[in-house]
Amino acid sequence: MRLIIASNNAHKVREIRQIVGRYFSDMSTLREAGLEIDVLEDGETFQENAVKKAEEVLAAAPGFDAALADDSGLMVDALGGAPGVHSARYAGEGHNDAENNRKLMADMRDVPDGQRSCRFASAIALARRGKATLTVIGYAEGTLLREARGQNGFGYDPYFLYPPLGKTFAELSAEEKNAVSHRSRSLALLEQALEAERA
Repeated sequence: MRLIIASNNAHKVREIRQIVGRYFSDMSTLREAGLEIDVLEDGETFQENAVKKAEEVLAAAPGFDAALADDSGLMVDALGGAPGVHSARYAGEGHNDAENNRKLMADMRDVPDGQRSCRFASAIALARRGKATLTVIGYAEGTLLREARGQNGFGYDPYFLYPPLGKTFAELSAEEKNAVSHRSRSLALLEQALEAERA
């Protein structure tokens, strides 16, 4: 089965390939497939955005059997679930990870340490020709730190403390993160859904 990954984000693509690569005979990114498509992520939930992205990419990629799309972000309880679906552009359109993190730290400045619970969410949609689109969502629970720790990862990873390991996501190796991340959990749920179809 030929799969197109609806992303050019090197970090996401590497994680997806490492976790589910064995389930597909061929996996290509948008760039590798020579496809230029910019799906407007205007959904109110991660699931809505993932489904829209997967289905639009599959429709634009006739040489592929399926398209996998991910929409993920950080949800902070003290901020009512923000940044949420706006995680990538929390500081505004065109802003980068550092600016998003600066805004998040500013918004959380007065929140006590015991009230900084948060979670990463990852919704994954697998659109397939002639079949219903599968959608799953996985979470990783954590605590938001006040200072960055670690050099790995991307986005909000340096501020996201994963209590079971006592490290931020940016302090974990790729293998460690893949074992516990929100994306690994959603990909595991996707595998379960695919296995259930075959049963």
